[in-house]
Amino acid sequence: MAMAVGESSDDDVISAINTTPLVDVMLVLLIIFLITIPVVTTSIPVSLPKERVEVRETKPENIIISVDPKGGIFWYDQRMAGEEALVAKLKDVSRKTPQPEVQVRGDATARYAGVGKVLLACQRAGITKVAFITEPPPLGG
Repeated sequence: MAMAVGESSDDDVISAINTTPLVDVMLVLLIIFLITIPVVTTSIPVSLPKERVEVRETKPENIIISVDPKGGIFWYDQRMAGEEALVAKLKDVSRKTPQPEVQVRGDATARYAGVGKVLLACQRAGITKVAFITEPPPLGG
C-alpha cells in the first residue's frame, strides 16, 4: 500500500462543493418574488369596510364616569375622593338587576393611569358592562 505525496491523479475525489449555481438560482428566485408579490397583493379587487359610527343610547340608569386631563375621577359631576370611594359606589350599582352599564369618558390628553384606575375599580366592584364614550371623527376626514 503506497501513498502518493505531492502527486495528484485524475481519480482523486474532490471534496469541495461548488455553490455558485445554487447562489445564482436563489438570486433569480428572489428577484422574481420581489417583482410578483406587489402585483399579486394589489390586483384583487376587494370592497373594504367603511368607517361606521354607532349611535349609543344614553339610558337614565347608565353610570357616567369622567376622567379629566389631570387624572381626576368624576361620578357624573361629583369629584370622587379616591379609588376606594369609587369602588364602594360601584359595588352598590353592581347589585342592581339588571346591572347598568358604566360609561367611561376619558379626556384625550389624560394619562392612561386615570382610565386604568376606573377600569380596575369596575373590576373590583364586579361591573360586567363597561363602555368608552368617544367623539366621531370629523366628516370628510
